[in-house]
Amino acid sequence: MDIISQLQDQVNAIAAIAVDIFGTLQKDAPPVRLSPNYPEPPANPSDENVNIPELTKTMSGALVQAAKKFDTLVSALPLSGGEEAQLKRIAELQRMKL
Repeated sequence: MDIISQLQDQVNAIAAIAVDIFGTLQKDAPPVRLSPNYPEPPANPSDENVNIPELTKTMSGALVQAAKKFDTLVSALPLSGGEEAQLKRIAELQRMKL
């Protein structure tokens, strides 16, 4: 599999982890009173079965690992012509804008 496909797969994995995190928080996080003008929110029925701090630690760890893998893949991308060629091309593009 080429590096671009691996990068796309990793972006998809990060997106899936983020969706799982948001869904889990929406389902299991305890309700919070937004204002003293509103009544106390009802408790979630699953509150006693879920260890939110442990779940948060696990899910954030998975997200960090996925992001690190993405960074590793990006660093493995080949440089096009090397750093000097890239700097020369940037300078050329800046002169064209003037």
